[in-house]
Amino acid sequence: MAISVDTFFLELNGQGTLQAQIQQMIAEGILSGRFHIGEKLPSSRKLATHLGVSRITVTLAYTELLANDYLTAKGRSGYYVSENAPVPPKYTPVPRSEETVDWDNALARRFSGGNVLTKPQDWRNYKYPFIYGQADRTLFDHANWRLCAVRALGHKDFESLTTDYADQDDPLLVEFIARHTLPRRGITARPEEILITLGAQNALWLASRILLKKGRTAAIEDPCYYALRELLSHSDCTMAPIRVDGDGLPPEALPDDTDVIFTTPSHQSPTTATMPVSRRTALLERASELNAMIVEDDYEFEMAYLGAPSPALKSMDRDGRVVYVGSFSKSLFPGLRLGYMVGSETFIREARALRSLVLRHPPGHVQRTAAYFLSLGHYDAQIRRMSNALAQRREALDKAVQTHALQVAGRGVLGGSSIWMQAPAHVDTAQLAVTLQAQGVHIEPGAPFFSGPKPPRNFYRLGYSSITPDRIEAGVKLIADAIRAS
Repeated sequence: MAISVDTFFLELNGQGTLQAQIQQMIAEGILSGRFHIGEKLPSSRKLATHLGVSRITVTLAYTELLANDYLTAKGRSGYYVSENAPVPPKYTPVPRSEETVDWDNALARRFSGGNVLTKPQDWRNYKYPFIYGQADRTLFDHANWRLCAVRALGHKDFESLTTDYADQDDPLLVEFIARHTLPRRGITARPEEILITLGAQNALWLASRILLKKGRTAAIEDPCYYALRELLSHSDCTMAPIRVDGDGLPPEALPDDTDVIFTTPSHQSPTTATMPVSRRTALLERASELNAMIVEDDYEFEMAYLGAPSPALKSMDRDGRVVYVGSFSKSLFPGLRLGYMVGSETFIREARALRSLVLRHPPGHVQRTAAYFLSLGHYDAQIRRMSNALAQRREALDKAVQTHALQVAGRGVLGGSSIWMQAPAHVDTAQLAVTLQAQGVHIEPGAPFFSGPKPPRNFYRLGYSSITPDRIEAGVKLIADAIRAS
């Protein structure tokens, strides 16, 4: 008896060709144990009619499964699950005894439970996703990224794919960063002064482990990137939160015992404030007075579509006290987890050694794929496409916010991909976010960005990188209605 055709269905947003999807569907049925050895598959005609595809598509999928020994053909009788098909393992977990470990004593450190933002896994299903830092699949150049990934898998690049770099990086990627990316920020650096990292957060962790210890003070912006504050809380240093204003971090507010300054001058996180050149100069002078290091997280500098970006702090640094952190994760896609840091050779030598102890180096294939994508001009085209789209979305969001009389607490004068908002003092935006989720709206509560035991709870962030312009006004109206009903 043939397996019922009703057990076969194609996913609405399935990946790959129809032939590949059908092949995967049958293989998964065999591997999961739903289809058993000797069972007959529906005829190609019947399955094609059921799935609404051409008969040749089903026949080709069957032929491929036949070649891989998942199926066997019996003359004119049809296709059957092969006797040589993989058999799903029968695994019965051994009954576990009750744990006797006293975890309160066993754990030397705890890293869970911090005040961080989490995003719903199904945020792409929200009709109004005002989410920050996520990729819009309609703007990403899938075709050329795929071509670069395939090229990086070729024989010519076998070494970059398979070699253990130990504490080194892909020279092609490092060269592109040195010759093309950094000069756009006014920075000159030799390969010995550049280290590839697993995103900006990995770079921030490396910098904190090298520059901070017990007895040292780290000045951080308030509000700031919440993950930075959490990782610094495990470095045994003293944290000095400095309240930012409309121009970012005020240098005169830095304590006299400051050892390391963490700042986001291009687009302050999360207020999006851009630090003027005069204040950048003052910050460097103040750091020199304090003999303090500066860690500059220069994220989103590519998103300056409303004007030319200001020079990086690192480009103005004459003492070698600025460690520069950049990332491709925001401008390409967050799952890439690829960034870089630039600093004096002495600092990079230590960062390279620390990185090698933890993860050796980011995967060679990922580095080489990114190097090709950048060097062949696809990255610049991607940035132009994103900038044009973000400019349209920013215009729509500014108009909607004004129409519905919402209060803006900060917006990037040069661009960016989010706006920092402030609700009336009585509104708890964490509760507001929960209320809005039921209406398909996602916003980010602002409390996790602030330091201290009692952070203000009426701020929130509206990201616009993943929402189309035609949905912005309706989404903002729902936010405004929910705030007024609070």
